[in-house]
Amino acid sequence: MATLHLDGISKNFGAVAALTDVDLTVDAGQVVAIVGDNGAGKSTLVKVLSGVHAPDAGTITFEDREVTIPGPAAAHKLGIATVFQDLALCENLNVIENLFLGQELGPYRLDHVAMEVRSWELLRQLSAKLPAVRLPVAALSGGQRQTVAIARSLLGDPKIIILDEPTAALGVAQTAEVLNLIDRLRENGHGVIMVSHNMADVRAVADQVVVLRLGRNNGVFDARSTSSEEIVAAITGAADNVVAQRAARVQDAVPNEGAER
Repeated sequence: MATLHLDGISKNFGAVAALTDVDLTVDAGQVVAIVGDNGAGKSTLVKVLSGVHAPDAGTITFEDREVTIPGPAAAHKLGIATVFQDLALCENLNVIENLFLGQELGPYRLDHVAMEVRSWELLRQLSAKLPAVRLPVAALSGGQRQTVAIARSLLGDPKIIILDEPTAALGVAQTAEVLNLIDRLRENGHGVIMVSHNMADVRAVADQVVVLRLGRNNGVFDARSTSSEEIVAAITGAADNVVAQRAARVQDAVPNEGAER
């Protein structure tokens, strides 16, 4: 049974239709990538799910019951955690302080020991490697910062985790580190929604690819069996695009196995 299902979600900003009749289904232990060109509606959809925007039409079903998400706190309580692209980390605070910012442990004074123990537990869930949890975030790499942001999202034991452009501006090694974290989330039974422009990253970890175009659904693809060219064609709305043409030329240049040499 699907953990999260959107049916006919629409959102308008004045005369601009940002989303029109969008459907989306995410199961437990599944990574669903949402792709699309700039202005396709990806950010608006993320904000609807995270409680920033209320949809104008459509229904949201979470664990077999219809729900509303009137604000970010409601999304968090429901079991939907969002890691936005800017990560929202405080660089002058250490890893523990960032993980528990606004959710500190201790009824009368901070329980530093309990928070440190819990920090390592969260990192172990992700099989993440950080040199120390008392380092300031400013001293961490981009991949390590993403690790901290994802670990923080696990504090409320969410069922769905939304990652907005998790590998943007990361190097090769750091990107691989973050993709491993996404794999770990899936293995731990979380449903993951990954918004990305990077087709290689999408193909590496996603189970399903949902294409948005001009605020509407424009295809749902199996990430393992669908070519990048087919997905790009759905994104651009044209099968005869430059990527497809290049792929065809490469394919034509490969000699037939049965051809005489």
